[in-house]
Amino acid sequence: MLRIENLSKSFNIGTDNEISIFNNFNLEIEENKCTAIIGSNGCGKSTLLNVIGGSIPIDQGQILIKGKDVSKLREEQRAIHIGRVYQNPSMGVSPSLTILENMSLADKKGQKFTLKKLIKKGNVDKYVKLLKDLDLGLENKLDTKVKFLSGGQRQSLSLLMATMKLPDLLLLDEHTAALDPKTSNVIMKKTKELIEKYSITTIMISHNMRDAIEYSDRIIMLDKGQIVLDKPSINVTEKELIEIYRAKLDQIVA
Repeated sequence: MLRIENLSKSFNIGTDNEISIFNNFNLEIEENKCTAIIGSNGCGKSTLLNVIGGSIPIDQGQILIKGKDVSKLREEQRAIHIGRVYQNPSMGVSPSLTILENMSLADKKGQKFTLKKLIKKGNVDKYVKLLKDLDLGLENKLDTKVKFLSGGQRQSLSLLMATMKLPDLLLLDEHTAALDPKTSNVIMKKTKELIEKYSITTIMISHNMRDAIEYSDRIIMLDKGQIVLDKPSINVTEKELIEIYRAKLDQIVA
């Protein structure tokens, strides 16, 4: 479904601080599956999501979604095919707008519209039903500005908005990292419910190895822009991942 071919990406090219993240990197993501990307800081996880989403241009290579080359499309053009939930609960929503206005914005994705004609009354019942499925009581707060919601409520809303139009690909960028453990657990369960309900192909970056194993179908570990582990999640243990991390850390210390 997603194919990355011969991807190369460097930063600060031609300076003393030049860093090569990816060099002829290849990856294929299976349709209707959740793939967890893990690895230490600087391994290339966030850069990978950013080049897929289009917020960072690539130097060489191709990024194909369902066979279509999106490598040269701008971020807003790719957004028609891609949903994304960020680490910061406020990045996927408009805090100064109400829940209803945010839902309407998400529903207009890929369309031209004006704020004056943003809300269609005929769509309100649909939004209420979607919000009820979150089981957080947000359907009773349609006129509440999102900035007054908790971090967990905002992230739940962001997740719902990112999946409303059933994107070809959903990118989860450490979307529970800023939440407390209890709220994080709730969001992960809601995430699993949504992607399974709508069979959404998903790439999830996570520092939580337990979540990565429990909520994904496939685990990929990156190190210095290279894949050092690629296994079905059911065949991976948390102990195994910890041992790989420790081995990499020992190499750095040595």
